Amino acid sequence: MAKKVFEAADASNLVTELRRSFDAGVTCGYEWRVTQLKKLLVICDNHEPEIVSALHDDLGKPELESSVYEVALLRNSIKLALKQLKNWMAPDKAKTSLTTFPASAEIVSEPLGVVLVISAWNYPFLLSIDPVIGAISAGNAVVLKPSELAPASSSLLAKLLEQYLDTSAVRVVEGAVTETTLLLEQKWDKIFYTGSSRIGRIIMMAAAKHLTPVVLELGGKSPVVIDPDTNLKATVKRIISGKWGCNNGQACISPDYILTTKEYAPKVIDALKHELEGFYGKNPMESKDMSRIVNSNHFDRLSKLLEEKEVSERIVYGGQKNRESLKIAPTILLDVPLDSQIMNEEIFGPLLPILTLNNLEECFDVIRSRPKPLAAYLFTQNQKLKERFAMTVSAGGIVVNDIAVHLALPTLPFGGVGESGMGSYHGKFSFDAFSHKKAVLYKSFFGDSAIRYPPYSRGKLRLLKALVNSNIVEFFKVLLGLS
Repeated sequence: MAKKVFEAADASNLVTELRRSFDAGVTCGYEWRVTQLKKLLVICDNHEPEIVSALHDDLGKPELESSVYEVALLRNSIKLALKQLKNWMAPDKAKTSLTTFPASAEIVSEPLGVVLVISAWNYPFLLSIDPVIGAISAGNAVVLKPSELAPASSSLLAKLLEQYLDTSAVRVVEGAVTETTLLLEQKWDKIFYTGSSRIGRIIMMAAAKHLTPVVLELGGKSPVVIDPDTNLKATVKRIISGKWGCNNGQACISPDYILTTKEYAPKVIDALKHELEGFYGKNPMESKDMSRIVNSNHFDRLSKLLEEKEVSERIVYGGQKNRESLKIAPTILLDVPLDSQIMNEEIFGPLLPILTLNNLEECFDVIRSRPKPLAAYLFTQNQKLKERFAMTVSAGGIVVNDIAVHLALPTLPFGGVGESGMGSYHGKFSFDAFSHKKAVLYKSFFGDSAIRYPPYSRGKLRLLKALVNSNIVEFFKVLLGLS
């Protein structure tokens, strides 16, 4: 039986129904939020085999990557929200001043309303449900639009969320460009998008029509700087794990290129070759421990990057590819031209250029000359270099001596800067992303003073200036006629 076509009226009615639930207070209470979060946990606990299977169908993901990097991370995110939700919901006390005395103040976190989450195909469960955890925790009604490029995962998400969650306030809309366009024409209280900067610009243009705030989780060319003063074996193993061991390079925080010195580059390349063979065997195209490319369009895009003149001749390892199986082997390139396509767009695949420098100091200029990345990585044992890198390199996040692990730390905000995105989430940052921080001031009728009311005088002016400036000494001097 064919699915009903999603039309403009459906999008409008969907938002109207969810707004009706939100306005009725369905989502605002602590108990509702906890109930929905617990049901998300049940999904993770009871349906992990189905999730792993869907991820294998869509991306050829190994079970370990699916279970650990998607399901386990989601479990942790849900459990943290359940544990901390009362604290997150509690108002934060705020200081008052002489100007408002006597009064008390607080900051109240209130839900934004009806929000839209548009997720990505590369981690279709993690990047779909993790923002939904934040939206639900903050008390919003939410529509999830999974990526059509991961159809098995999208279908399973729609089925499970409808089966377990409160459909009066949480819905899933499947589809592609047509459905997404119709959703973007509606008025939302926030849009949370994960994906490419090209689509991010479209999302932002659509949101601007309604002055809708957005969180854009994009990507960019995340650099890896390798100082010769490093533990090389550990360094290359962690780079391989964060590049090819994370969805075969199809990750927003995947290393996009390496910067190291001309003298040290041969050692880095030899170490990478040795460890890659140890991880994936002499023929990595046959390895069961590596994801495939998501579809033929992305395969062709990556092939085009690799086949560009003056790039293909720079391959020092790998380069094998098979369009039928959508497999591309781990590929290392040395000193590709800076104006090549591979160095001017996010790779999002198993290709890794190495650029050599006369000295490591040049790395700062190379990184600064490009749009700000989602992540920047440094491998070194030099404490001063660590501190300088952290202070001077602008990126969504910095990791020293590892790759991508900051993603798993809920005490750190995860998000981009500049062209790599705006806004952040994870842990309480997810709750805050879907909340409005409302200022509330409680003022007493006691102590009402005539100095704030007309008719004005020079004396009132001096008293009010002293009061607004919190200059208590000057205030009493004026009051006592001593100034």
